[in-house]
Amino acid sequence: MEIRLDGKVALVTGASRGIGRAIAGELAASGASVMLTSRKADSLAEAVAAIDEQLDGVGGDRLAWRVANAGSPEDAAEGVQATLEHFGSLDILVNNAATNPYAGPTLGIDVARFDKTVQVNWRGPLVWTQEAWRQAMERNGGVVLNVSSIGGQSVEPTIGIYNGTKAALIHLTKQLALELSPGVRVNAVLPGLVKTDMARALWERGEEAIAKHVPMHRLGVPDDISSAAVFLCSDAASWITGTTLAVDGGMLLR
Repeated sequence: MEIRLDGKVALVTGASRGIGRAIAGELAASGASVMLTSRKADSLAEAVAAIDEQLDGVGGDRLAWRVANAGSPEDAAEGVQATLEHFGSLDILVNNAATNPYAGPTLGIDVARFDKTVQVNWRGPLVWTQEAWRQAMERNGGVVLNVSSIGGQSVEPTIGIYNGTKAALIHLTKQLALELSPGVRVNAVLPGLVKTDMARALWERGEEAIAKHVPMHRLGVPDDISSAAVFLCSDAASWITGTTLAVDGGMLLR
């Protein structure tokens, strides 16, 4: 089944690298126009250039970027507005940006890093969705995809606060799916351990040993997530809302 998104406009947060960049690239490859956002201009420019190259140079007019902090309400409002001004509409919002500034026992986290994690990982998706709804989707409908984690359905010894925000994002996905239906579908994809820079500390030194415990006998790569994400954003998933799709090589089976 070929999934096409011709004529659709998407906004992807945290799109300069890793899973967000892969999702932005797959959306563009499927025909969508894509606004990429993240905190660093040079990384965004590099990501857009790389995606355009993958599309053999035909994606230039359908790709744009804007610097935005996913945890900032002001940046959310301006990012949605910039997307509408540049492309004329907004049909798909991908809340991908996340942070994990602390690793260790849950009781050891300080308030500043706790607040930052909540601000970006949980409050951020809500605020960006509010802006997408107010500025575009309330009138025209659309799709929201939240990038959560299988950590939101499990317990681990060192990233409890991060996983807690991902669990909260799963609940937010279901709540918003109910409240925004039927015009806006809201779903979440739950990656397992994916080989990204953000997760490097979790996999780099023990990749082979970890992979042995994954039913599919390998760790994930960003493209594993982007394919599932684009499906959920497309009309092929038009009767799917409020769901969470684990893309984890079977890790939750353990």
